[in-house]
Amino acid sequence: MSDENLVEQAWIALEKSIIYYQGRPIGTLAACDPDIAALNYDQCFIRDFVSSALIFLINGRSDIVRNFLEETLKLQPKKTQLDSSTPSRGLMPASFKIVSVNGKEYLKPDFGEHAIGRVAPADAGLWWIILLRAYAIATEDDSLAKREDFQEGIRLILQLCLVTRFDMYPMVLVPDAASMIDRRMGLYGHPLDIQSLFYAALRASLELLIPNEENQLIIKAVHSRLPSLLKQLRENYWLDIDRLNVIYRYQVEEYGEQALNQFNIYSDSIPFYKLAKWLPEAGGYLAGNLGPSQLDSRFFSLGNLMAIIVSLTDELQSHRILNLIELRWTDLIGNMPMKLCYPALEDIEWRIVTGADPKNRPWSYHNGGSWPVLLWMLTAAAKKMDRGELAHHAIAIAERRLLKDHWPEYYDGQDGRLIGKEARKYQTWTIAGYLLAKEFLANPDHLKLVTFPLENVSV
Repeated sequence: MSDENLVEQAWIALEKSIIYYQGRPIGTLAACDPDIAALNYDQCFIRDFVSSALIFLINGRSDIVRNFLEETLKLQPKKTQLDSSTPSRGLMPASFKIVSVNGKEYLKPDFGEHAIGRVAPADAGLWWIILLRAYAIATEDDSLAKREDFQEGIRLILQLCLVTRFDMYPMVLVPDAASMIDRRMGLYGHPLDIQSLFYAALRASLELLIPNEENQLIIKAVHSRLPSLLKQLRENYWLDIDRLNVIYRYQVEEYGEQALNQFNIYSDSIPFYKLAKWLPEAGGYLAGNLGPSQLDSRFFSLGNLMAIIVSLTDELQSHRILNLIELRWTDLIGNMPMKLCYPALEDIEWRIVTGADPKNRPWSYHNGGSWPVLLWMLTAAAKKMDRGELAHHAIAIAERRLLKDHWPEYYDGQDGRLIGKEARKYQTWTIAGYLLAKEFLANPDHLKLVTFPLENVSV
């Protein structure tokens, strides 16, 4: 099938996923698989809708994005709650669905109280701010963002991340399963995926917040946090051969401000010999997590690709991440772009860390599965760094399978050849991710919706 026909089929499937609330388009269903019970796939997820929203904005369909932003803002709790079963002030829902009561439509949000594991989403509010900025850029109209209710919504999300915390680090502290990886995967603390989105949301907020008296305190807090967050992530999360040699020779039980091993990481907890063999001399990446006595050396695609897109990594680091992807193409891209994380947890480690989660079995789902939605992030990162050949190659690989396999949610196996064991067909963000990748490849000017210039924040 030609590229044009594949794109046409993708648009037909995307149009079918649009949901309407009180006669207006408001979002897209997570999936439209007719063969499996809907569960929560008949809802609109904030994180899932971002890729659809961006493709709609590029194609002049800003109405659906505006409706989505307005209605999800109304779902945000605005009052402080001391009830442990009530969503925190400022939290954005993971998803919502349309319910009808006595002939009248309502939106029913899910803040995690219905989700597997009952974990509230830490990433939904961050994606919401990032999408609001994209809307303002695409429409060349910031009047929506400047509305009083939107200004309050931004402040409440930032206050949730910046103010109340049991933490001395510039990163944002979250529980396991609070992001796209929404099942137990050993990502409690400061997972990279959240930190990359946090950094992007902070930078976006500086463009969106009006510098008035009401916003001064939060703007000051953002300016204060950004340099230390940038320094922490670029220096302490970064892994390459040179950095690996430093960590390998760490001394432990150090005390004081001058301690080299600030996090008291035990080198025996890191698979140095496997990592040194796998990590190419010209490559590098941001580690998956960092915390007391912990360095998660797994490669997480979303966090690393978004780090390039939003200039969290510097120019050299960005190229080294792309070098790693190119030089370890079989491991990270394989037969379906691309691995959500690498390597997978296996054997006793899988049993302990995931609780023997059958859906997150080794090389499946979040545990080393391949997710086509990441195509748009890979393409955006590659085009930003003038490495478009990587995106061309990855998209060509995906095009061989996506339509034939009915746009599945994810693929399984070390090489990504198997359709995910429990993957939904006609997964909307798979469809939108492909369309978005094609748009970024054809017209890199659209990258302005998601990218930030490198020079705006100094360490």
